[in-house]
Amino acid sequence: MKYIDEYRDADVVKQLREEIARISTRPVQFMEVCGGHTMAIQKFGIPSLLPENVQLISGPGCPVCVTSRSYIDKAVAYSRRDDVIITTYGDLIRVPGSTSTLEKERAAGANIQVVYSIMDALMVAKKNRRKKVVFLGIGFETTTPASAAGILKAKVAGLFNFSVFSAHKVMPPAMAALIDEGAAIDGYIGPGHVSTITGSSIYEDIPKKYGMGVVISGFEPVDLMQSILMLVNQVEKNDPKVEIQYTRVVKPEGNIKAQQMMDEVFEPRDDWWRGLGILKDSGLKIKAEYADHDAEQVLPEVQAEPLIEPKGCICGEILKGLKKPKDCKLFGTVCNPLNPVGSCMVSGEGACQAYYLYNR
Repeated sequence: MKYIDEYRDADVVKQLREEIARISTRPVQFMEVCGGHTMAIQKFGIPSLLPENVQLISGPGCPVCVTSRSYIDKAVAYSRRDDVIITTYGDLIRVPGSTSTLEKERAAGANIQVVYSIMDALMVAKKNRRKKVVFLGIGFETTTPASAAGILKAKVAGLFNFSVFSAHKVMPPAMAALIDEGAAIDGYIGPGHVSTITGSSIYEDIPKKYGMGVVISGFEPVDLMQSILMLVNQVEKNDPKVEIQYTRVVKPEGNIKAQQMMDEVFEPRDDWWRGLGILKDSGLKIKAEYADHDAEQVLPEVQAEPLIEPKGCICGEILKGLKKPKDCKLFGTVCNPLNPVGSCMVSGEGACQAYYLYNR
């Protein structure tokens, strides 16, 4: 198959549904750890196609959602400096901090620009050499290579007014932490975009250490149903392993050049995840050799507001797969896309927004 409509073929989906129902004998829960999968699963109604014993739960697959409010608070504090221009992807601008958002700060006069790539941010820095241009680096292994490429390019071009405020994270420590905490998971629907960069080897510890399978999936209905079938097969045969369903994009070795750029610019650090707390070596900081482009090194320390978490928001429990969005008393009423209380309702990859759009 090579066309989108083939991956949405109702007859193929029906065949996969029937095969899952035929071979599945045990109650199982599979967790997706990619926000794109969360949105696709709800959009295409995948849970309604599965037998009752096969359940899907959402995990910490949305990078905006797992990022701390303190990061947003610090970005807001940076934006209030007259000598700073903040550049950011659009999904971050409405994420609530403790008392404000970047959107509110921009309305109040802060110089905050939405960009489509880090290269756009470099152009902003080139045109505004008397300003300190800060790019908000959010994302997993999918977007980290782009941040690395931007830093490398800035160094070569001598754009020392450009820096990255890194909140980049890596997925495997979170996947392991969920199992260590006793989450009821029987297998992972592995992230497709992340794995395009990393390849499949980063997940090998999951079946080896925990006896749990990982199937790297694409984003169309046939992709997801086939991935679920592959996981069911693993469970039924007691044969956990890492498999690639998304073979048209993901290769076992991943994108070597992207990996090399990441390794050149970033190094591991302990980092905080919403719902999971501080996880060892789960974040990425900019290496000392590139400190001239590290916002935390080149900008003066700023005073952010005291951290305030919203009352009633269960985003952390949703990201751990312990609750679903509709379990939240705020869901769809106080908290909605026009008035998001938590980050899970803001991002286009957030579980709450996915449920709000497709599963209310």
